[in-house]
Amino acid sequence: MPSAVERLRDQTETKPRATPLKVAVLLPCYNEEAAIADVVRSFRMVLPGADIYVYDNNSRDGTVERALEAGAIVRRERRQGKGAVVRRMLADVEADLYLLADGDLTYDPLAAPVLIDRLISEQLDMVVGAREGEGMLARRGHAAGNRLFNKVVERFFGPGFTDILSGYRVITRRFAKSFPSASKGFEIETELAIHALDLRLSVAEIPVRYGKRPENSASKLSTFRDGFRILWTIAMMHRAVKPFKFFGTIALGLATASTILGLPVILTYLETGLVPRFPTAILAATVMQLSVLSLVCGVIVDAVAEGRREAKRLRYLELKGA
Repeated sequence: MPSAVERLRDQTETKPRATPLKVAVLLPCYNEEAAIADVVRSFRMVLPGADIYVYDNNSRDGTVERALEAGAIVRRERRQGKGAVVRRMLADVEADLYLLADGDLTYDPLAAPVLIDRLISEQLDMVVGAREGEGMLARRGHAAGNRLFNKVVERFFGPGFTDILSGYRVITRRFAKSFPSASKGFEIETELAIHALDLRLSVAEIPVRYGKRPENSASKLSTFRDGFRILWTIAMMHRAVKPFKFFGTIALGLATASTILGLPVILTYLETGLVPRFPTAILAATVMQLSVLSLVCGVIVDAVAEGRREAKRLRYLELKGA
């Protein structure tokens, strides 16, 4: 009679291996004819079992043709903007893991297996490739803006990332399918980071080389226009995710302004029994009422936000992990 240990060993040896995880490489593209073929071939070389999707966003050059020649699965998103493309990709593609990158050859494909291995080995929900190298030095305005946005996000939502704007990341299916994206453009990366921080998901960063674009390839990112959109997105998500802090800050500012306006009126009244500055008194009282209303709004919206957070968490838990 075989022992219990021997029987367990036999069962383990005859048990079929787990099905390999299905990986999808997602490449949003707009006028990336110069680089997209090399990007597709490079990811095919380092991730031979992955499905590589190129989502064209109304390109006016030969992006689609070059991607097809390189063997990518090409689909189209007519609504302009990277946020719209990423939203469509995550909704349409079925996989266990999603690797998001750009089609401009700035991200190092050799880092892809490292990102995936880190996510699987530590059972994370997202691993971000934190950019470093000559590509970050090429446009100093972008690098300075990136540092500013990271500090703002850390102040509003807590620590977790040093490069929230990186377009190179791997996420699980449960993260992708529970992510309520609403972004239109390059603010999509900020939205991904804040979603992870809001639900307190397990995330990590790995430094990756970030190179320069090919000479005949132009960046679609506008330093000031897209920078303003990213800041606006952070502010609006702060209102949605942490409404009590958002409206409470406004209430505090209004209460302070009301006190500054009304205190001289009150002191004069205590000394003389008169209110000589009636308009100022009315203004101070009105501003204080607005302060109270803002505080009440914060309390109410905070309860709504907590309900939305619980709904997102339940949706996340319903989905199968990697």
